[in-house]
Amino acid sequence: MLYAEIEIGSFLKARRAALDPAELGLPGGVNRRRVRGLRREEVAQVAGISVDYYTRIEQGRAHAISDAVLDAIARALRLTGGEVTYLRNIAVPRRPGASDGAGTVGPGQTVRPEIQQLLDAMDTTVPAMVVGRGLDILAWNALGGRFAFDLAALAPDRRNTALLVFLDPVARALHPDWEAKALEVVGNLRADSGRHPDDPRICAVVGELLDHSADFRRLWETQTVYECLRGTKRILHPHVGELLITFESFRLSTDPDQALVTYTAPRGSQTEQRLRELGERVAGERRTVATAGADGTP
Repeated sequence: MLYAEIEIGSFLKARRAALDPAELGLPGGVNRRRVRGLRREEVAQVAGISVDYYTRIEQGRAHAISDAVLDAIARALRLTGGEVTYLRNIAVPRRPGASDGAGTVGPGQTVRPEIQQLLDAMDTTVPAMVVGRGLDILAWNALGGRFAFDLAALAPDRRNTALLVFLDPVARALHPDWEAKALEVVGNLRADSGRHPDDPRICAVVGELLDHSADFRRLWETQTVYECLRGTKRILHPHVGELLITFESFRLSTDPDQALVTYTAPRGSQTEQRLRELGERVAGERRTVATAGADGTP
């Protein structure tokens, strides 16, 4: 069974369970409703399709679902823009173009040298990194590599935002607003899984988290889809203290599966000063390593 066939039923059930029938002008009442949210027949009625057809869609048994039908279901369930995109991506059977070429999984993700040059050019004041499919961290500048976790010290398969947030005990100390960070990660990972439902790396990350993190299982089961590409966050850095950071994600035009993520602070702010301190600390450590390597001392 395809990943999408499993997901579409869970997603639609979760979304109709989250709706208050009263918001759609539908009668409620304890005697009438044994479960919360909308029933299948009510979704079908609001969407203008038959109950049988909606049931087959929810069970993954419908074929060649048209965009018009998907849009009608989206309106009935009051889906957000990100949720509509996710629904289109996981609709089965797989529709041409639904996953932006993810049907063929290529070799490991790589970052163009020109992008690494751009990362390094921002190194003195701007922590930055490139995040790929499944929230793998693919490249970073020196400041970005020490901004939260010591990325260079991690094995390549552990350089993953979701694995770090849910499985590394350091994450909760770094992120005082951990629950909000966790929700952000789950929303982004689910959106990515909708674009690439058969990608082995994404499946491996989700599988490991389902096996080893009760918090991830709890949040994943809510079927939340939310791509958080910009915003602010608070980090308690072990060396320079609290950082109040603005982050922006820029999809790379030559590889839309990769995003350049930058972290900045207002000029003159305490966070900007602390970022400079961190940059100086990282630069000093690199000079020490380079000197030791040059004279042969350990």
